[in-house]
Amino acid sequence: MQNGENTGSGSPAAIPPLCERKIVLLLCVLAAIHVFVFSAAFPFFNNVDEAIHFDVILKYSQGHFPHGRERISADSARYLALMNSHAYLWRPANFPAGRLPPPAWTQPAGKAQPDLALRSANWQTQENYEISQPPLYYTLAGIWWNVGRVIGLHDGRLVYWLRFLNIIIVATLVYLAHHAAKMIFPENSFVRLGAPALLAFMPQTAFYSLNDDIASALGFTVTFICLIKWLSSEKASGLLAAATGMAFAATYFAKVTNLPLLVIAVGVVLVKTAHSFQCGKGNASLPALIAFLFCAELPIIPSMIWCKLHFGDLTGTIIKTSFLGLTIKPFGQWWHHPIFTPQGFWSYLSDQLSSFWQGEFWWHDQPMALPGSVIIYTLFSLALLAAAIPALLPRFSPAPTPQRHSLQLCACCVAIGLIFYALLSIIYDYHNCPSPSRAHPYFVAGRLRIGALVPFLLLVACGLDRLLNRLGNSAKFLALTTIIAVMLVSEIATDWPAFSNEYNWFHLP
Repeated sequence: MQNGENTGSGSPAAIPPLCERKIVLLLCVLAAIHVFVFSAAFPFFNNVDEAIHFDVILKYSQGHFPHGRERISADSARYLALMNSHAYLWRPANFPAGRLPPPAWTQPAGKAQPDLALRSANWQTQENYEISQPPLYYTLAGIWWNVGRVIGLHDGRLVYWLRFLNIIIVATLVYLAHHAAKMIFPENSFVRLGAPALLAFMPQTAFYSLNDDIASALGFTVTFICLIKWLSSEKASGLLAAATGMAFAATYFAKVTNLPLLVIAVGVVLVKTAHSFQCGKGNASLPALIAFLFCAELPIIPSMIWCKLHFGDLTGTIIKTSFLGLTIKPFGQWWHHPIFTPQGFWSYLSDQLSSFWQGEFWWHDQPMALPGSVIIYTLFSLALLAAAIPALLPRFSPAPTPQRHSLQLCACCVAIGLIFYALLSIIYDYHNCPSPSRAHPYFVAGRLRIGALVPFLLLVACGLDRLLNRLGNSAKFLALTTIIAVMLVSEIATDWPAFSNEYNWFHLP
C-alpha cells in the first residue's frame, strides 16, 4: 500500500526499520509486564463473570464439552470456594468485625475445611449461564490449565497461571497492532508506533481476567489484517481468501457477540468481489470468494446446528438471556427508550467509551474508577475520533485510496458495535436483571466490543497525528508519552487497593 506520511503529517518517518522493530519488541515486553502485574494484583473471582468462565474452562480441560444446561461442577466449586475473595461485590461492613473473610490458607485446617465445604456446596447450586458460548477461548485456556498442572502448579498458583494466559494474548495483540498500522501507514512512524503503544498500556480490566472477550480481539485483529490485504490487492489469492475465512471462523468461535464485526467482514469481501465484476474481472475473483465462504462457513454451520439442537437457538444466547430474565419488548415500546433523549444518549455513549478503555471492575460494591475518568475518556475518544474523520474522506485528505478504504473499515468496525448494542439496549425488557436494568437500560460493557480494539486504536492514533499535524513527530511522541503516563498513573491510583488484598498472587503461600 503506497502513501506518503499523509494522515495530516508532512514529516517523513525518521525511525530506521531495525530500531522500530526493537521498539515494537520492547512494547510487547512492556505489555506483558503490565498485564502480569495487574493480573497478579487482582484477587479472584471478579464481578465480570470470572467464576462462571472458570467453570467452563475447567470442563473443557477435562474433555467435557457441554451439550445442555449445567450447574457449576464440584471440581470448579473447590477452587471457587478456596480463592473467592468477596472483594468485588461485598463491603467489609457486610461481614462480622467489619472485615472480609481471610483466605483459607491462613486459617487452621480444622476451622477452614467446614467453611470451604459449605462454600463449595453453595457454588454447585448455581447454573452456569456461559455454558453455550463458542469453544475457542475455553479450549485454549483448558489446554493452558493442563500445561500448568503438568509443570507442577496447584491450588492458587494454578488458578493464576490460567489468568496469565492473557499475557501472551495481549503481547501478541501489540505486535499485530503494529503490523496492521504498518500496512495502512507505511511511512508514518507515529501511527505505526502510537497504536501498539496505547494498547500496551491500556487499563482495560478484561486483560486481567478470565473471559472469552479477549479472544475476540485476537481473532478479529487477524481477520482485520486479512481484510486490509484484500482491500489493497487487485485480485485476492486463494491463500489470502482461505486465511480470511479461517480467521473469520475463529472470530465467531471466540464469542457470538462478534457477529456485527463479521457482518462488516462479509460486506468487505462482497463489495470487493462486486467491484471486480464491474471491472470485468469477476471470473478471476470467484475462486477467492468461494475459498473464503468455504473456510468461513464450513465450521460455523455445524456449530449453529449443534447450538439449536442442544441449547435451543442457533447461537446459544437463549441460555444467558433466559437466566437474566430478558424478554423482547413489543415493537411499539422500543421508541420510548431513554437513549432517544440527549441525556440518555450521552449516558449510553459515555459508558460505552469509558468502559472500552477502563473495563468494568467493581471494588467493595463500587465501580473501580477515579472521579471524572468517565468524562475524560469519553471526550478524549470523541475528540480523536473526530480528528481522524477527515482522513476517511477524499475531499479532506490527500491520502491514497487504499489507506482511506482501510480507515473507513476501521470506522465501520467501531460504529457497528455502538449501533448493535444500542439496538439491544432498546429491544429488551430487563425485568429484575441487575445489569442492564430497567433503571439503567443500556448494554454498555466495553469488553463486548473489544474485537474492534485495534481498529479503534488505529483511528485514535490517526486522530492524534492529525490533531498535532503542525508540531512534528517529536511533539507527537511527547504527547503520546504523556497520555500513556497519565493512563498508567491513574490506573495505579485506581487499582491500588487490590495490591494489598490477601487473596492476590503476591500473598499466596
